[in-house]
Amino acid sequence: MSDSVAFDPREIDKLIDESDPAVLGICSDSLMEVLGYVSSLGFTLLVDVFGVDYPEREKRIELIYILLDMKQNRRCHVKLAVDPALEKVPTCCGIFRAADWFEREVYDMYGVIFSDHPRLERILTDYGFEGFPMLKDFPLTGYKEVRYDLETKKVVYEDVNLPQEYRSFDFLTPWEGTKYVDEMSGEKKD
Repeated sequence: MSDSVAFDPREIDKLIDESDPAVLGICSDSLMEVLGYVSSLGFTLLVDVFGVDYPEREKRIELIYILLDMKQNRRCHVKLAVDPALEKVPTCCGIFRAADWFEREVYDMYGVIFSDHPRLERILTDYGFEGFPMLKDFPLTGYKEVRYDLETKKVVYEDVNLPQEYRSFDFLTPWEGTKYVDEMSGEKKD
């Protein structure tokens, strides 16, 4: 996604005419301008907004906006890379009303803040949830364990307690390397 370019209508027209789906890699400064322009070309349905975490990149979150032109059955993907710790992304709720919930989900799962969003708050996780669960460095067990306590008759949040260490399940199966499996597959092993 290093081919992010500034807004140029001729380049966008060319990409949309040449490929389906058209994939536009842009910088976050031109997001609203590009989405407005693409919407004027007939891509009036925002199908989804989602994120992908690439922890090795400087801007680790890639946002993908999937748009549909229902009259001509064409798709357009608008991609931009952001660093949620350093930058905010402008909300596109003014162009696509469906963006409201999609952007809330991206905020909840990845921590991307959308500026001027009408109601940017968690939508899938609990109110006191810490962290962003779709980031690849988020622990598998989370930070807190949530359970219902019968004695106090309320929901209790406790630090995660692992009674045993993580186990590695990366081992050979009993069937790997056995003679009859190798013979059935036609492989010969010495």
